[in-house]
Amino acid sequence: MRSAYDRTAEEDTSKVRLRVQTSAPGASETADGQGAVDLDAGDSVMALTVQGQRIEQRVVDQVLYQKMPQGQAQGGKPWIKIDLGKVAVQQGADERSMSDPAQSAAYAKAITDKDVTKKGTATIDGVETTHYRVSVDVAELPDGDRRQQVGPTLPMGVWLDEEGRMRRQQIDLTLKSAPGSMERSSTDASPSPQRLRVRTVTDFTDFGTEVEADAPPAGQVTDMTGKTLEQGKKQG
Repeated sequence: MRSAYDRTAEEDTSKVRLRVQTSAPGASETADGQGAVDLDAGDSVMALTVQGQRIEQRVVDQVLYQKMPQGQAQGGKPWIKIDLGKVAVQQGADERSMSDPAQSAAYAKAITDKDVTKKGTATIDGVETTHYRVSVDVAELPDGDRRQQVGPTLPMGVWLDEEGRMRRQQIDLTLKSAPGSMERSSTDASPSPQRLRVRTVTDFTDFGTEVEADAPPAGQVTDMTGKTLEQGKKQG
């Protein structure tokens, strides 16, 4: 199981389909996407649909670029960028990293020997796979210092083909509220912690596909890294 990511990355590139379901008390959101990813370098090109709006996304050299829907451009420029490396240093990979298929796939490298269960078989895109339910040791992840928020283990489903490559991955992430972020239950006057649940399902197909991930022209990009870091400080 721990070698699944390496065996998949040996294919260098893949087409991906992505679904991210985010839910919190009183609200939910689903994002769908498809594109291609360089599993070795981590670059990717995705087209995301969120609440009926299309977002073009690229990850190039650990920098996230997004072309926002018309009317939502920042600073009069169509693209925004966020330096994922700087954000990870401050607050670790959170639910935003779920839309980065290479980062998501790499979680398999943190699989432990505990709680590995064979669940059965399934056909995905015409390929026979074996389904495993595993627990990822959060301490082994890049954001392992966030164990107080996500718990000691992260449940994950992995579907492997006969060559041991990942064909589907499902991650169920539950984030506890940051200190001071509370809500009141409708049946109890005492405050209760708020939880954000994120389910990410990623399908990998067409290994060896071409990936062209280029940064947009600098004149068309607004750097939102500083604002993202500032928001992270307020939330944390």
